[in-house]
Amino acid sequence: MKNRTALTIGFALLPIVASLLITALLIVAVGSNPADVFVAVMEGAFRNSNAISGVVNFWIPLALCSLGLTITFTAGLWNIGVEGQMIMGAIFASWAALWLELPPPALVAVEIALAMLGGGLWAALVGFLKTRLGVHEIFGGVALNALANVISIYLIAGPWSPPEGASAQASRRFPEGALLPPMSGEFNVSLLALILVAVALIIVMFALRGTRWGLQLKATGKNSRSALLLGVPTTRSAMTAFIACGMLAGIGGSYRVLFTYTDLRPLASGGIGFLALLVVLLVGLRPLFATIIAFAFAVILGGSTRLKIALQLDQSLAGVLQGFIVLLVLLSNGLRQRFAPTQPADIPTPTTTTVEIQRLQ
Repeated sequence: MKNRTALTIGFALLPIVASLLITALLIVAVGSNPADVFVAVMEGAFRNSNAISGVVNFWIPLALCSLGLTITFTAGLWNIGVEGQMIMGAIFASWAALWLELPPPALVAVEIALAMLGGGLWAALVGFLKTRLGVHEIFGGVALNALANVISIYLIAGPWSPPEGASAQASRRFPEGALLPPMSGEFNVSLLALILVAVALIIVMFALRGTRWGLQLKATGKNSRSALLLGVPTTRSAMTAFIACGMLAGIGGSYRVLFTYTDLRPLASGGIGFLALLVVLLVGLRPLFATIIAFAFAVILGGSTRLKIALQLDQSLAGVLQGFIVLLVLLSNGLRQRFAPTQPADIPTPTTTTVEIQRLQ
């Protein structure tokens, strides 16, 4: 037991340590000091309240998407369509911001509710394609990501274009009452969004660990064929996992347009959904760790903007570090399954759809 625990901890730390060492060697190869790079990143992320606000504003949608993906990963589903679900949440929230006339508190509540609806519906479409038509969620998700962005561009350049003329850059600016209010002028972060992240974390942790639904998701993710034969509603579990993830991603998308941008823009998700996939690859099915690692990623990305100013290094170095981490995590998981096969894998394997099971019977 102690040996298996040591192996598990070792394989969890291996990709992070190895990626840091490789990145350090690259920094030395270009003639810089790794310690100076670390200091520059930390200064870039925490040098003042504006920098800290930027890190937190990036972390909020990233944490929401990461929490949603822990649900689909638990069910053994690779929800690549989380980017499109963020965009659809942003579109639904933008519609409310542009066309509804309500008091500000009520309008914000409606915007968030509609964002959850938009993200959930788009995720349900991915689930329908998988469970009813046998289309793998990766292919369905990628296609729906592209379609969601096309819809947003059409709206921006057409019906929602600014008064000065059609543009593919951004829609008309939202009214002040439709935006999420900041905590203060010095700390430009939405308190409501922070509360939503905290509530989402508590709900996801409880749902996955303390409910029948969470047990059904785990059974579906471990072996959907056996779960179905034992009476677990695998189709319903997959659909609800997609919808729950989509709703959280929709909230993240609404935060981008209602606070970060204050209008609808093409690719409003900003790649955050894909980054959330990397976060969950690192932490597996641990919601609390997902929010912590998401914050670390936000710090790296936010602080890397200072690398060019301080050390004449391109900020894409942060992307290099993230890429190495993900590559080595996948390698570490393969080694763990090889040398510690008794330990359950945290990274999901593609599940068998109900359509495929019916064909086998």
